[in-house]
This record gives sequence, C-alpha cells and structure tokens, in this order.
Amino acid sequence: MADGEDAAAARRRASVTEYRKKLLNCRELESRVSTVRENLKNAKKDFTKTEDDLKSLQSVGQIIGEVLRPLDNERFIVKASSGPRYVVGCRSKVDKEKLTSGTRVVLDMTTLTIMRTLPREVDPVVYNMLHEDPGNVSYSAVGGLSDQIRELRESIELPLMNPELFLRVGIKPPKGVLLYGPPGTGKTLLARAIASNIDANFLKVCRLLT
Repeated sequence: MADGEDAAAARRRASVTEYRKKLLNCRELESRVSTVRENLKNAKKDFTKTEDDLKSLQSVGQIIGEVLRPLDNERFIVKASSGPRYVVGCRSKVDKEKLTSGTRVVLDMTTLTIMRTLPREVDPVVYNMLHEDPGNVSYSAVGGLSDQIRELRESIELPLMNPELFLRVGIKPPKGVLLYGPPGTGKTLLARAIASNIDANFLKVCRLLT
C-alpha cells in the first residue's frame, strides 16, 4: 500500500514538474511573440517614415504665399513669400470659404495652384508661452496671502466674470496688476491660481527675458 502511495506521489511530482516546465516555456514563447510584435510595429513605423521621405524627395517644391483677396469663386490674388503677386486658382479639395484675406496657402511651384491652406504663422516664443499649462491650482493652495488673493480677485477675476457690475456703477476696471517681491513669495502661484480659476491662458513671460 505504501509503495502504491509513493508511486502516486512520485507521478504527481513529475506531473507538477512537467507542468511548470511547460508553463515556463509558454511564458517564454509569449515574451518572444510580444518582442516580435513590437519589432514589427517599429518596422512598420520606419517603413512609413521612409515612404514619406521618398515622396518628399520625389515631389516638386512648393511655394508659401498669402491670399490678398478673392476675385471670384475660382480665382484669387496671392502674394508669394518671395514678393511677386499672382492670380491663381485652387484645387477642388481646398475649402474656398477659408481662402479669405490673410490666409496662408501652399502654391504648386509649376502651376501656382493653391494646394492647401496653412495655419496662421505664430512666433515660436509666443507659441510656447501660450502652451504653458497653469495646472489645476486652487486658491486654497496659496497659504498666508488671503489679503492679496482678495485684492487680485477683485481686480482681475471680478471684471472678467461680472463686467456688468463695473458698468452699473461707472467704474473702469484696472487694465493690469503688477505683483512684486523677492523670489518664493507666491507671485507665480497666485498668477497660476487666477488663470486656473477663470480658465485663462497663462503666459510665462520670463522666457522672453532669459
């Protein structure tokens, strides 16, 4: 009886050992498959980038211009970036309603046809300033400056959120507020809190000074 139990226990141990080996082998294969998939994904990205680079090399150069005014639904006066002015047409896929005075466009170098519209040109420094996220800063995060917070809210937040109050009493709201003091006294944090509370852009002007 004991020999039979020992044999059964030995078979169980062998089965468990074999199961563990197969489980480890399966996990190793899954890891390899994951690596191959990641390599394939990267290869597809590289292939797409190479295709785009080839198309760019094979394509004819284009000119950047600005719409001065439309003549009719099909013709537009455009000033090229190099200076000359042209009367040009546009591709059928281009939304003609967007071709208003001041719109930046791409012109085909050969036919001078408007190929597509471009976003308005923005100074990179200004772009970076506008894309400074103030974060979710509440007034409660600013400690020890309750009087300054109250004055700021009355000077900045109130005129923007409730301008009719100033019109009603005939008071002109201030055009700006200057915060001054040594570093670390909460000036920037106050500005972030104001911008976050009224959902306004936070401009980090110090980038212009560095």
